[in-house]
Amino acid sequence: MKYILSSIIFLTIVTCHLSPVTLSAQTPSKPYNENQDIRADLKKATALAKKDNKHVMIQFGGNWCPWCIRFHNMAYGAQPIDSLIKADYVYVLANVPQDKKKRDYKLFEEFGYPNRFGYPVFVILNGDGKLLHIQDSGILEHCQVKGYDTTKVVTFLKMWNVKAVDPATYNHAN
Repeated sequence: MKYILSSIIFLTIVTCHLSPVTLSAQTPSKPYNENQDIRADLKKATALAKKDNKHVMIQFGGNWCPWCIRFHNMAYGAQPIDSLIKADYVYVLANVPQDKKKRDYKLFEEFGYPNRFGYPVFVILNGDGKLLHIQDSGILEHCQVKGYDTTKVVTFLKMWNVKAVDPATYNHAN
């Protein structure tokens, strides 16, 4: 009985002591720049993508969106995804204000209304700024765990990089 009581007290102390550490470790960062000039950022991103022979991957979302934060954290936390993004894309976080009255609906129109899918949503542009693809992030979610499926995300990234959309990749005469 004394052993059980000691174990319960020990576990209670450890749990109470570690809870703040666990909670702070799970507190999401705020990766979206809420004062962003998205048009200027996209102009720079497309110029860089063209120069480096990459595509632009825009992640529309906001600091208010838990799924947006999850994807951003995974993009930098999962090595294969981080590597693919760095190798093949200029990655731009496009802040979407939580207040719908403050959103740039003209920008959504220019990109084929990606907001119809909710947030986050991904838009792939080539180095000339031409829209190549809009990706609904819901399709990238894991079916059993609350989060994104790294295999699905890796597949998405590989299917929309420069090499994948270059017709020469599929020309067997070369």
